[in-house]
Amino acid sequence: MWEVHLPDGDHLIQFEHGTTTGKRVLWINDEEKMRRDWMFKLVGAETFNLGQGNAVCTIRIDAVGGFNYQYTLEVDGQPYKKFTENQSKIMKSWILPVDGVMYRVVLEKDTLDIWVNGSRVETAGEFTDEGTETHFTLGTEPACVRAVSSGNKRTGIIHSLWVHDSEVPEFKE
Repeated sequence: MWEVHLPDGDHLIQFEHGTTTGKRVLWINDEEKMRRDWMFKLVGAETFNLGQGNAVCTIRIDAVGGFNYQYTLEVDGQPYKKFTENQSKIMKSWILPVDGVMYRVVLEKDTLDIWVNGSRVETAGEFTDEGTETHFTLGTEPACVRAVSSGNKRTGIIHSLWVHDSEVPEFKE
C-alpha cells in the first residue's frame, strides 16, 4: 500500500499479489482498476497511470528468496521515496473550510498552477511591492497566494495562502 500526493489530490494505491497463483489486483482509492488471475510468471511489473496528469506508475515484483517477494513503486520513473521527497519540495498545500465547505488548495511551485479540490483553477497574477499575488476564488470568496523573497538564497521564495485578508497555515502532507 502506498499513498501518492499529486496536485489533483491524494491517491491510495493498494496491490494484491497471489504468490501461488500469480493473481494481481490493483486498487486506486478503493476502486479496482486491474485484475489478472492465474499468471504463471510470479515476478515482473505492472504499469498504470495515476491522477489527472497521468503520472506513470510501475509496481515491481521481485523474488527475494524462497516464496518471499518484494514490491516497489516507481512514480514518473522515480522510486516512491524520492518522488515523495521531490513532491514535498515542489508542492505546497493548504486545507481549510470556507462557507462550510472544505477546500484543498495546492500550489505547484514549478508551474505556479493552483489546484482546488483536484481541479486546476483560473488565476490572475499581480506584481506588488513585496513580490507577487496570484488571485483566484474559493467558492464565492476571493483568495490569493502571495510569493515574497525570504531574503535568504537557501530558503528562496516563501509562498502563503490568504483568504479574507488572513493567512492560512500550510498543511503538511
